[in-house]
Amino acid sequence: MPIDRHAAERLDAHDPLAQWRDEFVIPDPTLIYLDGNSLGMTPKRTVAALQTTVEQQWAGDLITSWWEHDWLDLPLTVGDQLAPLLGMNSGEVAVHDSTTVGIFQLVNVALDLTPGRSTPPVIAFEPSEFPTDRYAAEGVARLRGGSVQIGLDDLTGVDVVIRSMVDYRTAEIVDVAAETKRAKSTGAVTVWDLSHAVGILDLDLPALGVELAVGCTYKFLNGGPGAPAFTAVAAHLHDCVTQPIWGWFGQTDQFAMDNPFEPRHGIGRMLHGTPGVLGLVSAREGISISAAAGIISISAKGRQLTRFGIELTDELGLVTNTPRDDSRRGGHVSVLHPDATRLQSELAARKVIVDKREPDVLRLGMSPLTTRFTDVFDALTLLAELATNNAN
Repeated sequence: MPIDRHAAERLDAHDPLAQWRDEFVIPDPTLIYLDGNSLGMTPKRTVAALQTTVEQQWAGDLITSWWEHDWLDLPLTVGDQLAPLLGMNSGEVAVHDSTTVGIFQLVNVALDLTPGRSTPPVIAFEPSEFPTDRYAAEGVARLRGGSVQIGLDDLTGVDVVIRSMVDYRTAEIVDVAAETKRAKSTGAVTVWDLSHAVGILDLDLPALGVELAVGCTYKFLNGGPGAPAFTAVAAHLHDCVTQPIWGWFGQTDQFAMDNPFEPRHGIGRMLHGTPGVLGLVSAREGISISAAAGIISISAKGRQLTRFGIELTDELGLVTNTPRDDSRRGGHVSVLHPDATRLQSELAARKVIVDKREPDVLRLGMSPLTTRFTDVFDALTLLAELATNNAN
């Protein structure tokens, strides 16, 4: 049976997460926003929390807020809030800096966990890996007199592998458990980038064998532009971790100014400089929404939204390279078209926001807390119409 808009309306009417859309600032209800996989929408609670932080804490209590409002511990308390969404325990996650910095830290950590295996060390990644992951790995290799290997077919002699769980172009999910085990069998340590996985997939990192992971909070977690990323380190590795950026927030007694550096116990040793409080407050509020809505429900709707999108893409004669198997698909659907740049612009002119990746990929992000099935139907129907018009 052909898919019509009534089918999308019925799905919206029975959506158990529908009420969560009201938690977000949506000044233009006619806008269709399908770019939450790059930047999530603004939670109302974030606006309120930032107003309190700025007007009452920063303006009112000034420097005492570091203690009176627990600013000092925000990287760790927000990390504890995030940990269950990763399947990890309290004390295994810190939220504190950008994804790039986290990758730099964890690749160095991973190299130190495999001392003496390769001289010089070798870091491997796929040629299609996300740019910042590749660049950070290349930077570490340069600083440590090592080299990079492009391609993961043969991991012989490789010390560290860096991988994204979800491909940022196709939304394909890697078999994390199998690939972590394969790397480990050769003696390599894998650092996983969860930027396109956290907040959309029901994760259990220990069950997958993941010990080191990094990811951002501004996509499906709705943490805001430039919101701090997280680093996750399994507890049994904490005493073995020596991260490369030493700073006073990673010091055992950070206010004993004349003491030599002694790293904190636990995940706190991943910290370094003074954290950005406003970014952490935003991340905290975004994470709190996902935690309250429930990652199992979020993940289930994400699969349903993307399945609906793929079925509609097929019916409309559009081309997608996003996996059809629910277990192998993240939170967006990619549509391939040679006029992707023009189509993105024409969609935006009609208040439909999608993402584009060169040369021919349009990404339709389907963030479960804010995306409706009617949004997906209307966007893809318009896209097919515009594509047909361009062809003629």
